[in-house]
Amino acid sequence: MKTSRVGTIIGVVFISLLLVLYLVFTANIAVVLWATGQPIGMAMAVALFILPAIALWSLVRELLFGVRSAALTRILDSEGALPVDNLPHRPSGRTVREAADLEFPAYAAAVDAAPNDWRAWFRLGLAYDASGDRRRARSSIRTAISLSRSERAQKSHSRAPSA
Repeated sequence: MKTSRVGTIIGVVFISLLLVLYLVFTANIAVVLWATGQPIGMAMAVALFILPAIALWSLVRELLFGVRSAALTRILDSEGALPVDNLPHRPSGRTVREAADLEFPAYAAAVDAAPNDWRAWFRLGLAYDASGDRRRARSSIRTAISLSRSERAQKSHSRAPSA
């Protein structure tokens, strides 16, 4: 495991634990407010239960996205199918968008040619990210995750012995 990956994992775990701790304290305050029996306190308690629930749902969703996209990255890497990052980068580390935009059509064409190929969708997501379009990058990678899960389900179903 690379040092930067370990650092990223430690950072994600640390921030996630802080968020969970915050949610515990928030839930405790909500219980205290609910116990007052006052309409305003009870209304605030409801809000303090709902908002942390949304935060917890978002945390779980993002962690699953990270784990699943990392798994697909490892598969592509083991197959030698990850795109080579030979694009120029700014001092900040971000890809020079103009250079990424020049390579983008090839990745879009690969998805058009094989719309059910999770590998093509994943590479398209990486191309969107290099071009600076994070929303479409995440959407493409989510599509890749979904297609990959469907592919694995079909493979396991076809290997299951028939009765």
